Amino acid sequence: MTPGKAFEMRSMHGAGFSEKRPPFWDALIRFMRDVARLCLDLSKIMVPVIIGVKVLQELDLIKYMAMPLGPVMKLVGLPPEMGLVWATAMLNNLYGGIIVFLSLIKDTPLTTAQATVLGTMMLVAHTMPIELKIAQISGARLLFQTLNRLISALLLGGLLHLGYSGLNLLQGPAKILFESAQQGDLYQQASLGAWALGEVQNLLCIFLIILTLMMLMRTLQRLRIIDVINRLLRPLLRLMGIGTKASAITVVGLTMGLTYGGGLIIHEARLGHIHERDVFYSLTLMGLCHGLIEDTLLMVMIGGHLSGLLWARLGFAFVAVSLIVRATARLSPGFCDHYLWARPRVS
Repeated sequence: MTPGKAFEMRSMHGAGFSEKRPPFWDALIRFMRDVARLCLDLSKIMVPVIIGVKVLQELDLIKYMAMPLGPVMKLVGLPPEMGLVWATAMLNNLYGGIIVFLSLIKDTPLTTAQATVLGTMMLVAHTMPIELKIAQISGARLLFQTLNRLISALLLGGLLHLGYSGLNLLQGPAKILFESAQQGDLYQQASLGAWALGEVQNLLCIFLIILTLMMLMRTLQRLRIIDVINRLLRPLLRLMGIGTKASAITVVGLTMGLTYGGGLIIHEARLGHIHERDVFYSLTLMGLCHGLIEDTLLMVMIGGHLSGLLWARLGFAFVAVSLIVRATARLSPGFCDHYLWARPRVS
């Protein structure tokens, strides 16, 4: 056998070996690619936010940036500086809000109750430009969806603040599971390099947690636990007045996130499979309460408690949408078409 022939056979053997690679390895490679892509996308968002917050801190401008939201934060029992965290989450996403939170928490410590209030408000109103665009394309009126999420976040935050303070619950220091290097000895040094090293450690920590959460979600899907949650929620959605066709998609949004549920809504609504009214109800519910697993765990990482992050948010969303369903039944079709819903956009 010639050397060339031997090399060709080895190459063919190698190709055959790769073709027979176990499905587990293919799934693992796809999963790691998804994680890498997500981390890269988040880095493009987080790094500018980190640098921006550092500049604001060095110039002592944080208090001025948070000043417009200061009175609002006081209404829900939070320090004025936390307004910048919520504003970042609203305009950017939860990860951006977390980065700002970690940048401020050393100088502005929170109780568990305060962290829960802040986390719950972030969960109700975050990533607004993207998520509101999804709702608008699907056929929901932009103004109502915007006001609904902002007012609901403030109302729920205020109710939680009154409940926790009135009953003297969760008043101990918040337990932040994101191990921020800023809180250690490195931050005490004036060196810019020490700050940069600390922020790199923060990012690595966040990426590891994201990896863990994605693994958890995949595991829950493989074990069909998500399916069980879906079956438990569907009768409740029908009871609220959300149609059967929309309820299945709504559950996807509640558990996996508005982007997933909204994408399905857009597709089905454009095909005319779901009535505009049910699209509106579904998107309104998903806007107030989505990403029940992953997003909730993220807010637990910054010291929040499940009593507010999950149970109060879920209960508030169901009650609010039930009231909206009953209110819209009394409104004229013309009013609803003009202010609440419309046909989804074709392109």
